[in-house]
Amino acid sequence: MVAYIELMRPKNLVLGAITVPLGAAFILQGQIVEELLIISLQTMAVMFFIGAGNVMYDIKDYEIDKLAHPNRPLPSGEISLQSATTFSRLLWTSSILCLATAIYFSMDFDFWWATIVIYVIAVALMLSYDHGPKTKEMGLQGNIAISIMVAAVIIYGASSVGGLLNPLIWWISGVVFFTNLAREIVKDCQDIIADEGQRTTLPMKIGLQQSRMIAYVILMAALVCLYMPFWRGPFEFGQLVFQTPAILVLITLNGPLFKGDDVLVAGRIRAAMLLGLIGFLLPMLI
Repeated sequence: MVAYIELMRPKNLVLGAITVPLGAAFILQGQIVEELLIISLQTMAVMFFIGAGNVMYDIKDYEIDKLAHPNRPLPSGEISLQSATTFSRLLWTSSILCLATAIYFSMDFDFWWATIVIYVIAVALMLSYDHGPKTKEMGLQGNIAISIMVAAVIIYGASSVGGLLNPLIWWISGVVFFTNLAREIVKDCQDIIADEGQRTTLPMKIGLQQSRMIAYVILMAALVCLYMPFWRGPFEFGQLVFQTPAILVLITLNGPLFKGDDVLVAGRIRAAMLLGLIGFLLPMLI
C-alpha cells in the first residue's frame, strides 16, 4: 500500500487536495460548508486524476528512473508494470465517476460546464505530454503543459461553484503556473544527466546557468501575480503582509540557484507555492 501511495506522489496529491477547496473558497468567501459535497467530489476527482497521471508518467519513465530514481516503486521492483497499469485504470475510472457525480449536483451554478471543459483540456495535455506529440521530450513545451495543468486546478475548484470569471482566481492560478514552471526547469537542471538521450530539455539547449537564470525571472513573474490582488483588489494592500513568507522564500532563491543547488531550490519553490496559497486564504478568514 505504501508503494502504491508513493507511486501516486503524495506531495502532489496534497497540493491537489488543497487547491481545489481553495479555488472554491475564494469564490464562496470561505463559506464552503453548504457546497461541501460538490467540493469534496471535485477534490477527489482531481486527486485521482493526479494520481493516475503520475502512475502513467512512472510507467513511461521506467527506463529513465532506473538511473535517475532507482528507489521509486517501479524501478525498485516493489510494483510490477502490469500492476501499475491496472492501478492507473482504476484511478482514471474513480476520477471520472467523481467528476460526473459532482456535475450532477452543480448544474444550478453559472458555467457549471466549465469543469468538464477544464478536465478535458487537462486530459489532452496529459496525453500529449507522454503519448503524442510527446511534449515531455520537447523540454520547455512539456514544462509549460505540466504547469498549465497544475494551475488549472485552482480554476477548476472555482468553476465547480460558478466562479470561472472571478479575476482573483486567474491571478492565483498565475502564481501557481509561474512557480511550477520555474520548478520544472530547475528539476530539468537536476536531471540533465539522466535525461540525456531521452529528452531535449532547456538546460541541454542553453546550459545550466542560463536555465537557472530564466527560472528566477519566471519566479519574479509569480511575484507580480502574487502582488496584484493586493493592489487591484479584492484584498487591501496592508494584507500583503500575509504573503511575507512566500515572498521571502522566492526572492532568496537567487543564491542557491547560482550555486546550482537544484534539489534545495525545487523544494523551496514548492514550499513558496503552498505559502502563497495560504497567504491568499488568510485575509478571507481573519
